[in-house]
Amino acid sequence: MIGDIIETQQCQLKDPMDLFHSGQVVKICAPMVRYSKLAFRTLVRKYSCDLCYTPMIVAADFVRSAQARDSEFTTNKVGDHPLIVQFAAKEAQVLCDAARIVCPFADGIDLNCGCPQRWAMAEGYGACLINKPELVRDMVRHVRNQIDNPKFSVSIKIRIHEDLKRTVDLCQKAEATGVSWITVHGRSVEERHQPVHYDAIKIIKQSMSIPIVANGDIKTLKDAENVHQLTGAEGIMVARGLLANPAMFAGYEETPLKCIQDWVDIALEHGTPFTCFHHHLMYMMERITSKQEKKVFNVLSSTSAVLDYLNYHYDV
Repeated sequence: MIGDIIETQQCQLKDPMDLFHSGQVVKICAPMVRYSKLAFRTLVRKYSCDLCYTPMIVAADFVRSAQARDSEFTTNKVGDHPLIVQFAAKEAQVLCDAARIVCPFADGIDLNCGCPQRWAMAEGYGACLINKPELVRDMVRHVRNQIDNPKFSVSIKIRIHEDLKRTVDLCQKAEATGVSWITVHGRSVEERHQPVHYDAIKIIKQSMSIPIVANGDIKTLKDAENVHQLTGAEGIMVARGLLANPAMFAGYEETPLKCIQDWVDIALEHGTPFTCFHHHLMYMMERITSKQEKKVFNVLSSTSAVLDYLNYHYDV
């Protein structure tokens, strides 16, 4: 928790932009509600993930409530870097205040301009911001002006418009304001399971000087390499592919047993709540268990039952 970190010492912060200047494709764990928390970030970092995001945090709640800060944002001072904290925000000063709180403990913030969920859009958060380029520009500028650390990154994550010219305009305005990089999920707000428009990401990439991160339907390391080739994006962000196989970026086709063992060790060490601990295992074991095994494993209701099952069936 933030209080714990303050009592120990400053985190070993890094400059995320160094990754984009390395000449290698930057492999990124996406912000995922409930899932991309400290324990899971610790796991994917063991398997060649370069950069991790927190789950999306509502900036106004985070600024207003110490309880929200303690429950929403947990890190550690050594291994959890570089780390980007993703915020949902619609007011420049609120985003700045949230950024100032996390600045000593994280390497950058990301403004969510891509969440298509109804509640977020109704509140003025997420994907509705792609239709408010001036507001996005204002929020980026405020953070840039009020955070002293020049290495602290400010990025945005967007979806695309039906009219791609509008997306390019949004990205160019953000770039002119000093955004560090832009993550593009290659679907419109209305699209859910339709094919990702990698051609659109390529056009955006060709229109920009700053790094672009491609996101959407990337399930394997081969997919990541293909999307890099198709789009020219400097980074590849993965969500569900990493849930199913946290060792994906290290080249594994399915979750190795060693990774499952690592998750058990890390989750127990971090005191991960049972539901989260169990759900991650359900995702990780999806491809390596039979239907019959799933029926048994998915209804287990305690950590000890899960540990006994893994020990008996997989010697984990």
